[in-house]
Amino acid sequence: MTSNRAAIPLSRRAAIVTALAALTTPSGAQPRAAAGKARLGVLSASTPDPITIRTQIEPLRRGLRELGHVEGQNLSIELRWAEGKFDRLPTLLGELLRLDIDVLMTTSPRPALVAKDAVKTLPIIAVGVDDPVRSGLVTNHTRPDGNITGISAAFDGLLQKRLQLLRDVLPAARRFAIVFNPNTVQREELARGVASWEPALGVALQIEAVRGPDDFEPAFASIVGAGTNGVVLVADPMIWTERAKLGALCAKHRLPSVWGGAGYLDVGGLLSYQGDWSALFYRAATFVDKILKGTKPGDIPFEQGTKLELAINLKAAKALGLTIPQSVLVSADQVIE
Repeated sequence: MTSNRAAIPLSRRAAIVTALAALTTPSGAQPRAAAGKARLGVLSASTPDPITIRTQIEPLRRGLRELGHVEGQNLSIELRWAEGKFDRLPTLLGELLRLDIDVLMTTSPRPALVAKDAVKTLPIIAVGVDDPVRSGLVTNHTRPDGNITGISAAFDGLLQKRLQLLRDVLPAARRFAIVFNPNTVQREELARGVASWEPALGVALQIEAVRGPDDFEPAFASIVGAGTNGVVLVADPMIWTERAKLGALCAKHRLPSVWGGAGYLDVGGLLSYQGDWSALFYRAATFVDKILKGTKPGDIPFEQGTKLELAINLKAAKALGLTIPQSVLVSADQVIE
C-alpha cells in the first residue's frame, strides 16, 4: 500500500477548480510536436534532491531519448516541485498551464487528483498513484476514457508485507506503529487493514498521524510510551522531505524502521520494501511518446508496476544490535553495508 485519496473539502476543491479553469484551454495531442518541439510539464509533490532526480527524472529522460524525444532539441521539460507542501500544488499547476504545455505528467497521488479536478482537456499522465479507479482518477483501468492515463505504483498487501518483514526481523515483538500523513492516506483505510493484519501478524498495531514536523515529537512520544517495538512509515512527499528528522527520532528511540523506498535508508532506516520507481518513470516515457504521436490518453490502458524491491541497511542493523535473518537477506535486492 502506498497512499490513497485524502478527502479535500468541497469548498477548497471548488476554489481550486475555479482558480485554474481559466488556464485550461483545449490542447491537441501534438501541436508543438508537429512544429518540431513538444513541451512536457511535470508536477511533483516531492523535492528536487539528487535521489529524486536520479530515480524519477533521469529514468524519464532516458526513456524519452530512446524514443527520439531529446530535451533541448525536439522536447522541453518543465519541472515544478511542491516540496511536500500540498497547498502549493494549484499554484504550480497554474504556472505549468500558462506555459501552454502539450502533456502534463503528475507524480504521486495528490498532484494527480488536483490536476484531475482542474484540467479537463490537456492529456495527463499520472505516475506513481494508487489504484486509479478506487481513488477516483478514472472509471476503468483498461479504457480510462477522458484525458487521464498513467502507471500505478500500488501493490495489494504492500503495507502488510512491510509489517511482516518487521515481524521476521523482530520475532519476539508485540507491538508495531504505522506512521502516516493523513493529507495523503485516509485513517479509515488504514484502520480497516489493521483489523485483519493484527491477528495475521500476531502483534498489536497503533496508527500515528503526522501532518508535518510539528507532529513528529508527539507521535513518537505516543509510540515509545506504548512500548512499541518497531515502526513502519508510509511513503509520502512530506515524509520524504522530512525523512532526516524522522530517521533521527527512530535512531534516538532505537526503533527499527521499515520505509517505502531505498532512498529513505540514507537516514538510518533498517528496511525498505517498495515498487521500483525508476522503472515506473522509464516506462512513463512510452506514454508521453504515444500521446505526442496522437493517441488519446483515454485509449491508453492504465498500467501497474510489476517490480518490487527489498533493501536492507546492515549498518542500521548493527547500530540497533540486530541480526537480519538469512531468510530475509537472501530476498534482498540491495544490501547496504
